Amino acid sequence: MSFTPKGKHLIAGEHVGSDSHFTSMPVSGPAHDFADGTPELADRAARAAEAAFPEYAATSREDRAAFLEKIADEIEARGAEITEIGVQETGLPEARLEGERGRTTGQLRLFAKHIRDGAYLDRRHDEALPDRKPAPRPDLRMIQLPIGPVAVFGASNFPLAFSTAGGDTASALAAGCPVVVKGHPAHPGTGEIVAEAITAAAKACGMPPGVFSLMQSASNEAAAALVKHPLIRAVGFTGSLGAGRALFNMCAERDEPIPFFGELGSVNPVFFLPGALGARAQAAGQGWAGSLTMGAGQFCTNPGVGVALKGSDADTLAEATADALGDVGPQVMLTEGIAKSYVSGREKIAGTEGVEALAQHDAPARNARPALYRTSAANFLAHPDLAHEVFGPLGLLVLAESEEEMVDVAAALEGQLTCTLQMEEGDTALARRLMPILTRKAGRILANAYPTGVEVADAMVHGGPYPASTNFGATSVGTLAIRRFLRPVCFQDIPEALLPEDLR
Repeated sequence: MSFTPKGKHLIAGEHVGSDSHFTSMPVSGPAHDFADGTPELADRAARAAEAAFPEYAATSREDRAAFLEKIADEIEARGAEITEIGVQETGLPEARLEGERGRTTGQLRLFAKHIRDGAYLDRRHDEALPDRKPAPRPDLRMIQLPIGPVAVFGASNFPLAFSTAGGDTASALAAGCPVVVKGHPAHPGTGEIVAEAITAAAKACGMPPGVFSLMQSASNEAAAALVKHPLIRAVGFTGSLGAGRALFNMCAERDEPIPFFGELGSVNPVFFLPGALGARAQAAGQGWAGSLTMGAGQFCTNPGVGVALKGSDADTLAEATADALGDVGPQVMLTEGIAKSYVSGREKIAGTEGVEALAQHDAPARNARPALYRTSAANFLAHPDLAHEVFGPLGLLVLAESEEEMVDVAAALEGQLTCTLQMEEGDTALARRLMPILTRKAGRILANAYPTGVEVADAMVHGGPYPASTNFGATSVGTLAIRRFLRPVCFQDIPEALLPEDLR
């Protein structure tokens, strides 16, 4: 059975309309009208979240874990309908959306398991020392507690895993924080059906209605009102550098500034070391091309820059990559705006002095074909714009004259989500020179792989120094993500009857 959106917001368990509307722009299937967000609706959702916070924050870890698992169950019960409308709205293939749905429900269940364990609370106890000289020590107990209502902005490129019930929402709910989601207008129908799954789970588990709200919005005004609302205590965001920086500034400029956890993307450089190219330049080029074109290059971990030593092996790498990219036909982009932005970014790279086009093809509207360019390391260092992300299937091969120049390229990089070494055992000495630099540049370092594909696991870090993200000490993937929405509180000589249940 097909899902027909109601086209309304879901505020504290109720479908709510508004006077203004926007129309979805699906790749296929019918377009639908959706109520557009307003500052008044942002206020209503934030107030409902604040009203729910004392009760929800006081729920047991077991009850919250059961709630997360119930959300996963409700999403799976709507699986076919989610896939159908997701394909229509985004153009992503069924297999990709089904895999992303599995990732979404999997991380909900992982977070449930994690909070049951309780280690994330980082509980500490320094017992009183009444006889200590020259002064006694009081009894000190510390625990991590939820911070309050969290606003989450859905991502365009992951309609499930980084949107309505994605990692930010799941980690905030796991922490004990109510959530208000600002849905992405690229896939509002997908957002609505997932929001209904969360609402159904909340009702089934007896959670307060304001624990979750979805405000649909194509409006900057509504988004700004949510971020600036005095009852919102943190913001989670996945998206572009421009939009993320604007929201980050809003958070910082509030009368009471709040943390903004923005994951803003990067070029995710791949360093093709000499031994690796000598052994497998052809395969390396094919692997790079496959990663560049996965999902039409619309991944924040897309490896947009490759760095290699100039020579015949690098020529083989370039030829193999270009040949593999040439076999890739037009790919549908998530929105017309993203497709136009890709073309604009591609033209900017192509028009930069000292840049040579190795593969470049035009495509119909809302489609993209991959592109590959080549430049020298000296030119790359002289034109910092070449290190800026182009969201789509575009690669830039940077050729260094020496190992020293390759190290210079690494040192000049801005913050990244990932950095990758393609290497053989004989490359260890050069890799050792690069590693201290790369570990300062990125949240995840890979060897002999490609960064597209982020495992949801305890040890995963999906974040990095600015501009990859706005908080280098956090991750938006993996169980450590829950810590973003907690704060440490110390209790000194507090009677046990007054302590949080988890500290008794």
